[in-house]
Amino acid sequence: MTDAREAIDRHLETITDRDLDGYAATLHDDVVLVLPTGTTFAGKAAVVGFHREFFADPDWSQDLTEKTTTVREDVARALFEADYRDVDGDGAPVRQRFLLGLVFTRVDDEWLLLHDQCTPV
Repeated sequence: MTDAREAIDRHLETITDRDLDGYAATLHDDVVLVLPTGTTFAGKAAVVGFHREFFADPDWSQDLTEKTTTVREDVARALFEADYRDVDGDGAPVRQRFLLGLVFTRVDDEWLLLHDQCTPV
C-alpha cells in the first residue's frame, strides 16, 4: 500500500520529470484540472492530453513550497505555493505565482489525484 505522502511526492516528481506515463498513473479516471486561467479539463484522457503538450515544452520550470497537507482515511489534500517560469512565443520571460491545490482519493490500496486546481495569487 502506498501512503498518501508518497503518492503526492510521486505525482509532483512526474511533473518535474515530464514523465507522461508516470503522471497518468497517478490520476483518477474522474480527475479534474483547473488552470490559473479558469480553463478546465475533466477526465483522465483530457488531463493527460493537456499534459502531453505541456510536458513537450522544454522552457518552463516551477518551484513549489508546501503550505499544508492533510491526510484522512480516504482523502488527502495538499496545498503548495508555485513559482512558475516560462517564455512566451516571442522569447520574453513569463513568471506566474499561483496556489496549487491537489486532492487525492484512495482507491483500494492506491492514492489517485482527483482534483488539481491552480489559483493565481
